[in-house]
Amino acid sequence: MPEVRPPPDDKAQIPTNLRLLRVIEEVAKAGVPVLPGALVEALGLPKPTVHRLLTTAEEEGFVQRHVDGRSYGPGVRLRQVAAHTLSSERVRTERLLIMRALAEAVEETCNLAAPGRYGMVYLDRVETHWPLRIQLPIGTQVPFHCTASGKCYLASLRADKLARLISALPLERQTPHTLTEAGALRAELAETRTRGYSVDHEEFMDGMCAIAVPIHDTEDRFLTALAIHAPMQRHSPDSLAERALAPLQEAAGKLSALLV
Repeated sequence: MPEVRPPPDDKAQIPTNLRLLRVIEEVAKAGVPVLPGALVEALGLPKPTVHRLLTTAEEEGFVQRHVDGRSYGPGVRLRQVAAHTLSSERVRTERLLIMRALAEAVEETCNLAAPGRYGMVYLDRVETHWPLRIQLPIGTQVPFHCTASGKCYLASLRADKLARLISALPLERQTPHTLTEAGALRAELAETRTRGYSVDHEEFMDGMCAIAVPIHDTEDRFLTALAIHAPMQRHSPDSLAERALAPLQEAAGKLSALLV
């Protein structure tokens, strides 16, 4: 049998050719912007080495400087790597089977979306059999503040990060129902946390409603949102939740299990 190597000891000597990867790994798993000093402590590398590696990673787009100018978070290329990993053929095959079963059970379209820099990005989608449906293809980016998947993500954020993001977001009106006041959006997000799922009541598109639930990683951090949406001719948000919430939550649990 091949030798099973134990997990790396963060304080052990890290080979030179792995140091950049370990820095990127620490930034990715932190979940919040990381200061260079925290990486020095976590990895046991010299401070000049960490700064040099961060500079390289930033120049190549794997990390990016936070708004404070001192700490670092995942960059565009690292987010692309994460998206490609989630879309790898084996995982995506299993994922689509779960989503197809969900769409068939509730007889409405389901989609999987992940947070991007400016909104939620559709990673996968399974259409309903009904001829009346809304077309939003894979790769579409939709706003945070007026979509079920976007509000699902916003509701997962810490209060301080949420406050900063809401203050920076352009809360643009998409329909007469769009929440464009920060206070109203915060109240809606508080209700989302209480009930455990988010709702789009014709806020993004006239005549469409949606509900979404979060998918978490093994450390209970938000990764993606799984949503069901339907024309208002067939469902209100309440009737959609009554029909789809239980199978939606079950499917989200199965998708989370794929990450283990």
